Amino acid sequence: MALIASRLDRISVSATMAITTKARALKAEGRDVISLSAGEPDFDTPDNVKQAAIRAIEAGHTKYTDVAGTPALRRAAAEKFRRDSGLIYAPEEIIVSSGGKQVIFNAMLATIDAGDEVVIPAPCWVSYPDIVALADGTPVIVPCSQNNGFKLRAEDLEAAITARTKWFFINSPCNPTGAAYSAAELRPICDVLLKHPDVWIFTDDIYEKLSYGDFRFATIAEVEPRLRDRTVTMNGCSKAYAMTGWRIGFAGAPARLIKAMDKLQGQSTSNPSSIAQAAAVEALNGQQESVAEMARVYEERRDLVVDLLNAAPGLICSKPEGAFYVFPSMHGCIGKTSRGGTPITDDESFVIALLAEEGVATVHGAAFMYPGYFRVSYATSTENLREACRRIQRFCQGLV
Repeated sequence: MALIASRLDRISVSATMAITTKARALKAEGRDVISLSAGEPDFDTPDNVKQAAIRAIEAGHTKYTDVAGTPALRRAAAEKFRRDSGLIYAPEEIIVSSGGKQVIFNAMLATIDAGDEVVIPAPCWVSYPDIVALADGTPVIVPCSQNNGFKLRAEDLEAAITARTKWFFINSPCNPTGAAYSAAELRPICDVLLKHPDVWIFTDDIYEKLSYGDFRFATIAEVEPRLRDRTVTMNGCSKAYAMTGWRIGFAGAPARLIKAMDKLQGQSTSNPSSIAQAAAVEALNGQQESVAEMARVYEERRDLVVDLLNAAPGLICSKPEGAFYVFPSMHGCIGKTSRGGTPITDDESFVIALLAEEGVATVHGAAFMYPGYFRVSYATSTENLREACRRIQRFCQGLV
């Protein structure tokens, strides 16, 4: 009898985690490695948030909380949705989990039956298809062309929906591309969804606060209120507030789904950390100047990285609206050989050779269901970004 369950054969080790682990191992060996692979802010958690956690510890707020989160944090999340998007949720329509990823797990495991389909625009975050597969669902990947800004077209969504479609995923701003949908761009997508009343919508808005220039963030239930009662609107503290290790994600959704997610969470992790929840209340309710300042710096880094990557032979890099990633095409490098003798046959061989020969860690596009590209995270210092891009340019210049 096999020890390991066959369901694990449906999923892969997270490619982003694997590359980041490899980069750390090389650094530990003394290699000069610059990692552009992790989706993690390089900024420290704002001081007001840290102080709120310290106060919670000193006040003895170290016990179990309600499974779905403390009343204070659920109120803060509801107020955040109202303030930022005009979405009104009652406390019983909010759940807090140990990171946004657990929100997704809860929603999929609570709703998907074997054979249910989930439409996922690609490029997409590496975990979406695996979470769906683990829940016995079938991921339906819909490629979104760079020519359309890596954004889903309404006609492609319509073509992907079948009688078995249970969910539609949308992530804006997007990991890995940084592409973000304006309200006008969401409108035709909403119109398609209105025609399919049995399809639920999961919108991952975790990078909401990281959008740049004149772009204004919008989310589906805000653009089309008639979709609100079959939409999960997810957000969290990890990216905007540099709180990745605190593990706080939250969502607003119809009460019957929240109740099911609460039931599942109660038999898995139970409540998120009580201290992290206290910190998250302050993050959502407190001063927001630090968020704006981080976004300002990210925007400067985005512009720098896009310019430097476009100067590398064989690469084409679009300028995205948000998040802290760019997703350049490396098609112009395919068929060549690196200085170290590695044939560049695809995006994976490209990033492996880049790490081995130049000490720059990135993530290949196939991990995001979109080969021929690679993801660069600019959530690191400007100095590191300049040096990493210089190495990428040198690597591309050396291809023959």
